[in-house]
Amino acid sequence: MNYQNIIHGQFHSRPNRFIAKVWIDGELETVHVKNTGRCRELLLPGAEVILECCDQPTRKTKYDLIGVYKEGLGLVNIDSQAPNKVAKEWLLQQDYTCVRPEYTYGDSRIDFYMERGEERYLMEVKGCTLEVDGIGYFPDAPTERGIKHLHELSKAVDEGYHCMLAFVIQMEGIHEVRANAETHPAFGVALEEARQAGVEIVFLPCKIEEDSLKICQ
Repeated sequence: MNYQNIIHGQFHSRPNRFIAKVWIDGELETVHVKNTGRCRELLLPGAEVILECCDQPTRKTKYDLIGVYKEGLGLVNIDSQAPNKVAKEWLLQQDYTCVRPEYTYGDSRIDFYMERGEERYLMEVKGCTLEVDGIGYFPDAPTERGIKHLHELSKAVDEGYHCMLAFVIQMEGIHEVRANAETHPAFGVALEEARQAGVEIVFLPCKIEEDSLKICQ
């Protein structure tokens, strides 16, 4: 996936989950943050950030904050919409005969339903932006929705689906994602239960550029 009209800025502050204050060309601008997670280890005062200019008259903010440079790691894409977009691009390059996004199963909407011959697949996608000592962790904030999806995938395995939880890793050099049990212990329990139930855990490293994101393995 690609972005248009990329510019640089310096992070100032984040008044709430949805907006941030960023210095752009000497002016302090209010920008939209495309990630409602905490991102506390990333969005630090003075951090270099990447923004996409979305010049639409109906918008309250002109810019979307989509990336940030983390010291010792490099560029981290924090766009929470990006993982599903690149996952779809990746799935369409595999040998599935059907790829259908936003598939309703049980009481949830699973990110992707796929078919290969007579086989049926479900894949839920999670973006990973949290890194500690070279390991990716998810989530960076409690996610009851994430637990619900794991329970649905476990149930689907019993009904004959091939089920996957795919972590799109939105930073380079990271090849493994673990449950962030410190932030949300219940997610770690649910992840292990899903694994034991037959849900495949998939890690999808990406090539990160300021204006693009692509699954590379």
